[in-house]
Amino acid sequence: MVAKETKQRGRPRSFDRETALEKAMRSFWECGYEATSISDLTRVMGISAPSLYAAFGDKRALFDEAVAAYGRLYGGFISRAVAEEPTARRGIERALREAAVEYTVPGRPRGCLVISAALNTTPASAEVAASLREMRQRNVREMERAIRADVAAGELPAGTDARGLAEYVSVVVAGMSQSARDGADRTTLEAVAELAMRALPQ
Repeated sequence: MVAKETKQRGRPRSFDRETALEKAMRSFWECGYEATSISDLTRVMGISAPSLYAAFGDKRALFDEAVAAYGRLYGGFISRAVAEEPTARRGIERALREAAVEYTVPGRPRGCLVISAALNTTPASAEVAASLREMRQRNVREMERAIRADVAAGELPAGTDARGLAEYVSVVVAGMSQSARDGADRTTLEAVAELAMRALPQ
């Protein structure tokens, strides 16, 4: 009987993996990659360090999985807007308006994880910063392709700077993310989105 009880006490702690991943994602989202330590993660996830390593690998592997979960659950709206709307203008307008909403949802960290999670990283975390930068640049390339298609179809003027316009929208979105983290509300960001749309060629 004693041996059996000891064996039961020695079993690894069970936990819901998806719930733990969600908590890790929110920690990275709120504090950034560099500032979030393993001890921070084990505390918010409610698991031990050995359990974290066994279930997710190291901190970088957990972060990559958290970013993927963020894309499925909360991010990805810019890419979807550009892909689903019939014109680049409508896709950009939808993306900006959705950014105003998504970046200010009550009960969630403010802004965008992909934009803010690696703002302050050491050289040791350069790969993390590069990975997130590539995700952001992918959105720029998708917008640029949509804008070029609109130019070819006559929806936008022939002299439209497709690359510059895509970068402009990306900069506005990044600014909206930071403003949300600084406390800007949805109404304020929607006004920013409206003003940004006026800069698009008619």
